[in-house]
Amino acid sequence: MKASELGIRESDGVTDDVLAARLRAGDPEAMGEIYDRYADRIYNFCFRRTASWSVAEDAMAAAFLEVWRVRGRAVAYDGELLPWLYGVAGNVCRNSLRSQRRQTALGAKLHLVEGGVHEDDHADAVAGRVDDERRMAELVAAVEQLPEPDQQILMLVAWDGLTYQQAAEVIGVPVGTVRSRLSRSRTRLAELMSRSDEERNR
Repeated sequence: MKASELGIRESDGVTDDVLAARLRAGDPEAMGEIYDRYADRIYNFCFRRTASWSVAEDAMAAAFLEVWRVRGRAVAYDGELLPWLYGVAGNVCRNSLRSQRRQTALGAKLHLVEGGVHEDDHADAVAGRVDDERRMAELVAAVEQLPEPDQQILMLVAWDGLTYQQAAEVIGVPVGTVRSRLSRSRTRLAELMSRSDEERNR
């Protein structure tokens, strides 16, 4: 189903509700528009869960492939596709992390060491990415100490910017549960990060 068939021209600005309907109907142009609109958000979403830019890039690509595969279930919560896209990407990231851990274990056994290019500009860029990954890895490690339901809510609301209602719909719990778990998880995360800082500065 094309946008023109829904009485909407591309130049008018297509809503997420329309994109979801077109995606469910198997319109590849809708898939392209969704990618253009949300690729950066999904990339950052994946990085916040994997703490690796390269893994996040692969996970983002896999997430959009999965979006097309499950397109018949596409839904815009409160007129936004992003919560549903986050749900798909979250499943992909969990699978990527399991694979990443297996590869890391194998690499340690084989004593694999990656070589690098020593150009200054490249080295600076790599150093910045490594620092980002280190900080994110510390945060992810702290988040992983929270109960699984609290992790999901904290990431969806505090990191990914969903409303309480959208997070509730993604996870399938009442809005009040989202509020209480978010408050609890924020307090606990602050304690864990403070403890981590103290240990690093000893």
